[in-house]
Amino acid sequence: MNNISKPTAEELIRKSFARFAEEEIIPVARRLDEEGKFPRWMFEKIAATGAFGIRYPRSVGGAGGNTTQFCIMVEELARASMSIAAFTAMQCLMGTNFLFEYGTPEQHERLLKPAIRGEKVASFALTEADAATDLGGVKTTAQSDGDDWIINGTKTWITNAPVADFFTVLCQTDKKKGLKGLDFFLIERGTPGLHVSKKFEKLGTRATEISELAFTDVRIPLENRLGKEGQGVGNLMRILAVIRTMTAALSLGLARAAYDHSKRYCLERTQFGKRIGSFQLVQQKIANMATDIWASHLMTYEAAAMIDRGERTLKQASMAKYFASETACRATDEATRIFGAYSYSMEYDVQRFYRDCRFLLFGGGTSEILQTIISRECGVF
Repeated sequence: MNNISKPTAEELIRKSFARFAEEEIIPVARRLDEEGKFPRWMFEKIAATGAFGIRYPRSVGGAGGNTTQFCIMVEELARASMSIAAFTAMQCLMGTNFLFEYGTPEQHERLLKPAIRGEKVASFALTEADAATDLGGVKTTAQSDGDDWIINGTKTWITNAPVADFFTVLCQTDKKKGLKGLDFFLIERGTPGLHVSKKFEKLGTRATEISELAFTDVRIPLENRLGKEGQGVGNLMRILAVIRTMTAALSLGLARAAYDHSKRYCLERTQFGKRIGSFQLVQQKIANMATDIWASHLMTYEAAAMIDRGERTLKQASMAKYFASETACRATDEATRIFGAYSYSMEYDVQRFYRDCRFLLFGGGTSEILQTIISRECGVF
């Protein structure tokens, strides 16, 4: 009788993407960061793994996976390069989710399926100069005009915007209705009146390109509204737990990278005739990093499992994102302290980890906002 258990789908996915990260991404991660350009060739390599469709059913060319599997994938990619993990997460989740949920069959054929195959790049346009956490401050408008919508306004800090083929854009349709007057719209690159600014020069995630979008009388057909009237924010809230849990997984991957590099350095670097790992204060740093990473792992994948079971996860996903993103920041900071002056050199990857970690503090809600949400969920107010 064969008692050897078969690996689970999750174990196979982790092994596959860990190997992909080691063989394909890590050897070029520093170069991609230095070049600061979207690496379309790497985008196509990732597409060939089936990553972009991991969350979607086979009916649209996906892999039929779940949130847990999605988080495993982005964690392993983030361990290798936060830039690559960031544009992959955008392609898999925010950039295509509304199109999948509310797009027409024709839009699925023309945009969604090619995006899953890596033939088109997706983007998600939510943030404005005066409206990030405060969605009620959205000023980009969509007004109906016969068989069309006319879009006017500006979006900023839009991931993938310089290279995207289509955008999911949050617009105000009726200011008097407040949050119920907000809807998402599908806008394709090349539509007259749509202007994409030059890419922003950023501190970190430099191989993920970000820029501003401006809409001047952009005319799109009525069927390009994604979802029923007035349900844009409600539809966003339904995937927010996934976004936060995914961001926790990104954070976990980066924290692991900082830990792995620090541990290896502790075994190589000598001072006063000893390996620095023999010094108690360095041991304390490694112990704290390892403990925080384990806690982040447990929180992230419990939140993912709850999502997969269809349970309410507002508190748990918020906790996971808050704790894991702060863990990544602490771990990368401690890594620079362990490396000392060498962390200030561009030759060592810990400087990239330190720069990239700031990206994690904003998407899906800042730590301050998440603390407020967690407190509310705990019944404090």
